[in-house]
Amino acid sequence: MNTPFASLSQDKAAVRLNADQVTAEPILLRYWDIVFRRRWLVVVIVAAAVAAGLLVTLLQTPAFTAEARVEIRRSQDNVTNVEAVTPQEADQDLEFYQTQYALLEARSLAARVIRRLNLTRTDDFFDTFGVELEEGLMLSDSGVAALSREQVEKRNREAVELFLSHVGISPIRGSALVDLRFTSPDPALSRDITNAWADEYIQSNLDRRFASSVEAREFLSEQLQTLRGRLETSERDLVNYAANSGIVTLSQQRTAEGRTETERTLTIADIEALNTELAMAIADRIRAQSRLQRGVDTAIVENATLSSLRREQAEVAAGLSSLEARFGPEYPPLQSLEAQLAQLQLSISQEEDRISAAARTDFSQAQQREQELLGRIDGLKRDLVTEQQASIQYNIYQREVDTNRQLYDGLLQRFKEIGVAGVGTNNVSIVDRAELPQAPSSPNLLINLLASLIGGLAIAAGVVFALEQIDKSLRDPTAVRELGMTLLGVIPKTDGDDVVEAVLDRKSAISEAYVAAQTNLGLLTDHGLPDSFILTSTRPGEGKSSSAVALAITLARTGNKTVLVDADIRSPSVASYLNIQSETGLTNYLTGGGDLDSLLIETEHGNLSVIAGGPRPPNAAELFSTRKFSELIDELKRRFDVVVVDAPPMLGLADVPLISNSVDGIVYTIEADGVQMRGIRNSIERLRIVNANVFGALVTKYKQEGRSGFGYGYGYGYGYDYGYGDNEADKKA
Repeated sequence: MNTPFASLSQDKAAVRLNADQVTAEPILLRYWDIVFRRRWLVVVIVAAAVAAGLLVTLLQTPAFTAEARVEIRRSQDNVTNVEAVTPQEADQDLEFYQTQYALLEARSLAARVIRRLNLTRTDDFFDTFGVELEEGLMLSDSGVAALSREQVEKRNREAVELFLSHVGISPIRGSALVDLRFTSPDPALSRDITNAWADEYIQSNLDRRFASSVEAREFLSEQLQTLRGRLETSERDLVNYAANSGIVTLSQQRTAEGRTETERTLTIADIEALNTELAMAIADRIRAQSRLQRGVDTAIVENATLSSLRREQAEVAAGLSSLEARFGPEYPPLQSLEAQLAQLQLSISQEEDRISAAARTDFSQAQQREQELLGRIDGLKRDLVTEQQASIQYNIYQREVDTNRQLYDGLLQRFKEIGVAGVGTNNVSIVDRAELPQAPSSPNLLINLLASLIGGLAIAAGVVFALEQIDKSLRDPTAVRELGMTLLGVIPKTDGDDVVEAVLDRKSAISEAYVAAQTNLGLLTDHGLPDSFILTSTRPGEGKSSSAVALAITLARTGNKTVLVDADIRSPSVASYLNIQSETGLTNYLTGGGDLDSLLIETEHGNLSVIAGGPRPPNAAELFSTRKFSELIDELKRRFDVVVVDAPPMLGLADVPLISNSVDGIVYTIEADGVQMRGIRNSIERLRIVNANVFGALVTKYKQEGRSGFGYGYGYGYGYDYGYGDNEADKKA
């Protein structure tokens, strides 16, 4: 007999199980499985979509498409070499062509085309498309004149909407060419509207350019008047300030930037002139001072009059000396010469005095002139400082004048240029005009059927996705990992109904599946198979009881002395699977009405004994609340190698939580495509609350249909009965 299993933790047991034994399905295989399971729904939806597409195609009115090609250049020719109102750089923006495409679909352009072709003058345009206008908008015999202004406008809006709903724009990639298309049931109407559309687009482009020029000229004219007044005011302020401040400008010049700079004022000119005179006065004073400092002798020597008098004096003195030597003082000629000599000496003395007085006078006058000029210059300097202080405000006025003048001159020049800029040619031209369509462009049967097929597939995918989201049952056995459990085995769904016969057939898929489950159970502990375990499920009909019988037979066949206890006393079914007739069972033991030896039933399968469920009690939960069941399991573990317990389902019952700790662990049975994952998760949580040891999950009724191989590759076996709690023996849990 094996050692107790209670001391081994669930984590250690999980480690002993090969985690790679069952790998997750590839995502594409999962999708294929979903599609295959819903294949008839997908087929019906796709078929309905294709049939609807075929019906619509056959009932649709043939339509004709006319196409014209235009060239939209980014830049335009400019024969005047004058910029237009909109700069050419704006045409280089990435948004240029998107703007043009939007203009082609503008309501204003559609209205121009409709007016050009008079499409609203009759009802033919609306009748061609099968459009029925509101009452009162249809034309009477008197024509448009019978309609009110509001009705005409509403009729025009209907025509514009109808026009825009049938146009198409197709830019040719990598070029400046654009194809314009119009589709209608009338080929001639399609051609005429397409050509008118291209012509009106070109004309509207020219009109916008002209309108922008007119608006610009009006705007500039208003700005010129405003600037003219500002310029006059600023010039008047400048002149008044100059007059009040005494600033007299003699010369000005304009810089390359258009600024006016004052070169000379009257004060500066006066200072320059006085400086020149002062320099001359200083030179005169220096010369006079020099003459005065060198003395009168030099001036006398240099004086011609004195020189002449001195020569004459010398001659008279020589004659006098000659006469004195020969004659006496009384000699009349001698006396005459003496009188002449005295007169010459007096004249020389007077001339020397005059020369000395003249030198002092010249120096005094030069010095006085210099001081006078210096005084005047000092006064002008003070005036210049005052003028320079006043020139700060003067320059402010001057800059305002210059700014206003520049703005005025620039706007005036631009005003003159705008009238010439409109001579530039248009940047839109027609490459190919629309011709009469020879064949209808729609409906296209192949395209419509293909679109219907794609649409049907999309709808089918959406419906399948919605159903898959609603149906959250377990389909992939590896999904048990999401529940925190180990996958112990996968039992395929078959059409048979005899589980015992299927298990006894060693070549059957059922037999091999339960052998694989037994092998996995043996890997849970370091001493092999657990001593005792329970099989339970979320709800009835998931294959719990049949799996308990099959595992018990498989264990017994491999030499393990096994006992199968039918603890599902509310709806016992083990005895019916094994064809055992017994009126007593577990219920009798729990109520104290029988001993263990009398309840053990030997089966025809070697090493397998059974304790039937017995009569159905009214209070199963109370029976499991006592220690009788735990004592029974302990006794059976001493007598047998393995104790297999077929327990009641979890949903709505408290039986399994009560007896879960009496055994070593629980094998949780899950029906593939059965119970919702939410219900399974809640049941597992109930077991974990009572610290039950859940070995893992056994997935039953697994459908391999539509899969390209999951690793279980079997297609034979038995079926499962969904009945529960029925008195008939063939209703199996």
